[in-house]
Amino acid sequence: MPLPPVAVLAALPGAALRMDGGTSSMISERDSETTFDEDSQPNDEVMPYSDDETEDELDSRQPAAEPGQNRTDRDTQESREPQKKDCSWQVKANDEQFYQQPQFKRTVFLCFKKSKYAGNAIRTYKYNPVTFLPLNLFEQFKRAANFYFLVLLILQSIPQITTLSWYTTLVPLLLVLGITAVKDLVDDIARHRMDNEVNNRTCEVIRDGRFKPTKWKDIKVGDILRLKKNTFVPADILLLSSSEPNSLCYVETAELDGETNLKFKMALEVTHRHLQEERALADFNGLIECEEPNNRLDKFAGTLFWRDTRYSLDADKVLLRGCKIRNTDSCHGLVIFAGADTKIMKNSGKTRFKRTKIDSLMNYMVYTIFVVLILLSAGLAIGHTYWEQQVGNSSWYLFDAQDFSPPHRGFLNFWGYIIVLNTMVPISLYVSVEVIRLGQSYFINWDLQMYYPEKDTPAKARTTTLNEQLGQIHYVFSDKTGTLTQNIMTFKKCCINGQRYGDCRDTAGQPRSHPEQVDFSWNTYADGKFSFYDHYLIEQIKSGKDPEIQKFFFLLAICHTVMVDTSDGQLNYQAASPDEGALVTAARNFGYVFLSRTQNTITLSEMGVERTYDVLAILDFNSDRKRMSVIVRESGGSIRLYCKGADTVIYERLHPRNLKREATEEALDIFASETLRTLCLCYRDISQDEFEAWNKKCVEASVATTNRDEALDRVYEEIEKNLILLGATAIEDKLQDGVPETISRLSKADIKIWVLTGDKKETAENIGFSCELLTDETTICYGEDISLKNVGSRLIPYLQTGVILILLLV
Repeated sequence: MPLPPVAVLAALPGAALRMDGGTSSMISERDSETTFDEDSQPNDEVMPYSDDETEDELDSRQPAAEPGQNRTDRDTQESREPQKKDCSWQVKANDEQFYQQPQFKRTVFLCFKKSKYAGNAIRTYKYNPVTFLPLNLFEQFKRAANFYFLVLLILQSIPQITTLSWYTTLVPLLLVLGITAVKDLVDDIARHRMDNEVNNRTCEVIRDGRFKPTKWKDIKVGDILRLKKNTFVPADILLLSSSEPNSLCYVETAELDGETNLKFKMALEVTHRHLQEERALADFNGLIECEEPNNRLDKFAGTLFWRDTRYSLDADKVLLRGCKIRNTDSCHGLVIFAGADTKIMKNSGKTRFKRTKIDSLMNYMVYTIFVVLILLSAGLAIGHTYWEQQVGNSSWYLFDAQDFSPPHRGFLNFWGYIIVLNTMVPISLYVSVEVIRLGQSYFINWDLQMYYPEKDTPAKARTTTLNEQLGQIHYVFSDKTGTLTQNIMTFKKCCINGQRYGDCRDTAGQPRSHPEQVDFSWNTYADGKFSFYDHYLIEQIKSGKDPEIQKFFFLLAICHTVMVDTSDGQLNYQAASPDEGALVTAARNFGYVFLSRTQNTITLSEMGVERTYDVLAILDFNSDRKRMSVIVRESGGSIRLYCKGADTVIYERLHPRNLKREATEEALDIFASETLRTLCLCYRDISQDEFEAWNKKCVEASVATTNRDEALDRVYEEIEKNLILLGATAIEDKLQDGVPETISRLSKADIKIWVLTGDKKETAENIGFSCELLTDETTICYGEDISLKNVGSRLIPYLQTGVILILLLV
């Protein structure tokens, strides 16, 4: 009888603020510009870093930049002081001769040199017509059986020791090698076709001052591209401008990280203003100095030099190869990395041959047979030597006219026995296994029980080398959000000023036995798909008697990085994370509607009254901070910080005198028991003097090239303190269909399941029961109750029985 699975849910306190279900894509530091002179050009002799270096090592090698002016949201000026540069990658727009300079050459062989800038053609195939035969044979002879029969063939070609004709080994060996070679050739031809299809795609590139259709493989570093809607990005490019307001560009990054929700990029304000027309783009002569090509998809550090001014660049201004342009009619970009230097290609690595347990077992069997064969042949050879000494020399009818000594004859016969007994080594075993794998792959493709009718998606075996591994899986490691759940967030409940809302109640606040959906017809901007059943909250919003409720939904409408577009008179929100989209949609239905934004302003409709606010700073979310904030100047001139984040990080930064803290904590525990994702909302007022002093530090951190993120985090900490708690939100993310049944079946197969979630302990535990990962027999151990010294001895008995839930608190 199989044991129950080991179920481990790692709960990170307050990490329910998973703003994008796995990755974050928020507006980072504002564009910053600084003046410079010709003496401050980058030092090209600095050794570039390798892809194996850690981020800390990379950051430690980058010098800090000079501080600029006191406004984070606007372009900042820097003094005219030459600086020592550590980035050796330079890109000059529209200047092919620039890349012919000697410092941009690297030695390939002896005195032969070539440009360090890769072309944009990619190559994923393994062979070409010249290398196919030698490389394929080299790979095949790595197999023990193939190499053995090659040695056997060589032995059979020696007349003194051969006992069988050489073709008896050559024919089956050629048959085995030929079948495998044909299979490898078919696979590689498919790779060639895919590479040719990609390399021969076209996009518009500036040539001779005009945009002309050009194949991807002919694109070079420094080219200016124009990309259209629903097209793939051919290289890593700096976004210069787009057809959208503020030069926004929406991209789909499914090819990079599997995320289907749209991300947005934003160009520098200066390039947005001046690089919209074809002539201006053709005359653009900016110089980019940035880090060497690397595989970090979410990071980029560089500087644009243009018109005697320097502009700071980050990952939010770069479009990576593999992205797809969405909801943007056209955009323009400058190629920074091409071909093999792009981040997606740096992450691809070389294709490795994966060996399964069956392969390892077959090799072990062959090696064992080798040993037995050698021992058997050695025994027979020793016996033949003894016989030759005792009988062979005195038997005239056995004389072969060869005057060899008995030991010499025994040595020759040793190899003869190796040849005679070659049938002990199963050369056909590998071919048989390949045929079986191919048949199994077809059975997987034809399996009706693995067909998903909702999306007309059958099972697809993309490789035949790992089929047998499916039956040998012992552990499944899974994320929760988007894997076990649908990743479709819905606003369900909230707590405002200690009062919980979201239950089925009438306008007087009395519970209802039958739920009745709230009528949002009074709100012209309401989303018809939004459902809510607490009529009492709507009545409170309409009355306007509670200012805390107004602040609560105002915060949801203004503290985010969501973008909006309008089609057929309807507002469409584009959020980098489902959580933000759900919260902004909820505020929209409750009368606080996000209408539009620029790089420095945001426009809302507050209960029908349209207002525009100056956004002075956006304090970005990341997995370490677990919160985000915005600083806005309100209509009366006052400055206020609005913040939302995980409860653990918010509570650490609250003002000591928060009267509703205990009531909010109680509400959070209730929401967590209902498996809802929670966030805390808070705010604080900031004086003009305090903001100016803080903003000066923020500008200095935003233009730093060494440990920029850490510097910004330290500055953010200074302003995010003494917060006043408003309340908390509760969002539902339902389980996908069939999750409990799937986990139950995997458990019966004695497969141990580990699930990682960023929710609160209570939420994680309840989700474990709802998806049947946990049962009543499960022993629950909490991380705070287990010391690191005796954790091993205390867990061994549980691990041996397989009945345990561990909630790790990191």
